[in-house]
Amino acid sequence: MTLGWILAASLAGGVLSAALAAFALYLRTSWIPMLVSFAIGTLLGAAFLEVIPAAFDQGDAHEAALAILGGIFGFFVLEKLMLWRHCHTEDCEAHDPHKAGTGAAAHDHGRSGALIVVGDTIHNFVDGVLIAAAFLQGIEVGIVAAVAIIAHEIPQEVGDFLILLHSGYSRAKALAMNMLSSLATIVGGVLGYYALQVLEGLETALLGVVAASMIYVAVADLIPGLHRRPEWRDGAAQTVLIALGIGCIAMVRVLVAH
Repeated sequence: MTLGWILAASLAGGVLSAALAAFALYLRTSWIPMLVSFAIGTLLGAAFLEVIPAAFDQGDAHEAALAILGGIFGFFVLEKLMLWRHCHTEDCEAHDPHKAGTGAAAHDHGRSGALIVVGDTIHNFVDGVLIAAAFLQGIEVGIVAAVAIIAHEIPQEVGDFLILLHSGYSRAKALAMNMLSSLATIVGGVLGYYALQVLEGLETALLGVVAASMIYVAVADLIPGLHRRPEWRDGAAQTVLIALGIGCIAMVRVLVAH
């Protein structure tokens, strides 16, 4: 019975949040560049208001900080390898400064999208473990935890979907990647049920890597693109949308806490 509840809640927490976030399919393509600012806000808000505090609460702060630092370094190396592969198969803006900021750089050839999928998959896996841990404490506790996870995942999944579109993914492929990533919640729930004590020892490190992926994609991949539009109106709109993204995560946290 407990495993059944875990499976149901994990499916709802992962797939339902990704499906609700798919309303971005109906957005106009011309809106995507500006809405990337909102995605940046949700990433930074989720990292600093949700994931990092959870990592510090779960274990030693030094262990969490080391995982974040190692994660940022690891994502830098991963992106370098992806960039190297791309630049050895076709021309790219890294070797041609005349392409920077032009149509060739309208997206990043999938690099930020791939990084966010990796981080989101780990995040969903950890959410599944948390759901399993909650249901092992009781059905009521598990239901509350599942509702909280769905609530905080929706704005983040919207941001992830927008980043995939900005990174050059088609709408169908972006939705498919979001859905596949969300299945990690079910995997985490099942493994959490059978091996919770082992996974609890890794939870701090996993959360640190999740936070690293969010921070790295927002700061290293997305924010520099905003600076290619220096006009004051664009800057003001970007600032407001980043603040709205952060505020959205903060509001969800307040609602869940009550």
